[in-house]
Amino acid sequence: MSKTPVQTAAAAGPSSPIETATAVASSPATSRFAERFSPSPQPAARTYPDPAMETLKPPVKADPKLANAWKTKSGSELTEEELLAMPESEYMNDKQLEFFRTRLSALKDDLLSNAGETTEHLREDTSIVPDPADRATIEEEHALELRTRDRERKLLKKISQSLARIDAGDYGYCDETGEPIGLGRLLARPTATLSLEAQQRRELKQKMFGD
Repeated sequence: MSKTPVQTAAAAGPSSPIETATAVASSPATSRFAERFSPSPQPAARTYPDPAMETLKPPVKADPKLANAWKTKSGSELTEEELLAMPESEYMNDKQLEFFRTRLSALKDDLLSNAGETTEHLREDTSIVPDPADRATIEEEHALELRTRDRERKLLKKISQSLARIDAGDYGYCDETGEPIGLGRLLARPTATLSLEAQQRRELKQKMFGD
């Protein structure tokens, strides 16, 4: 007795192409539903280091020679490295104040010397120049030099105020918070009156609300 095509397909093994085609054709909706509504794979969870397991870095020790140099030198003789190596407990002691007084006074002398040179230069170049192009160039140089000297004049005022703060014992401390400004900031800007954080807050307020 010969088998029908259906019986032949049923008798085929699981790897039969006929059975595979029949199974795929019989459930397309189910496959599409599963692909559409199956949960998407979740990304791997981020791992964060456990602070308790982290190894603390040992503090960097200052060079003993630099750290003790202030004990045998005057404030005006200290280098920046020796100043930074001083212990925090000695912040704005007499020798640190002497260091910054010397630096501010030297800066003041340089600015005053430049101002005198500018005056002499302007007097020399006030002679009548026949060529209009040359005259315009000289006038432009004069204007630039005067603007530079105006900035230096304002800096001179800040230097005088800083020297007065040293005499009053207020130098090195923030006007707003009373906290130490820090040696690093004072070395970069000896006339600073605000800590870096206070300065950033003030600049942010000026941007938001204006002067």
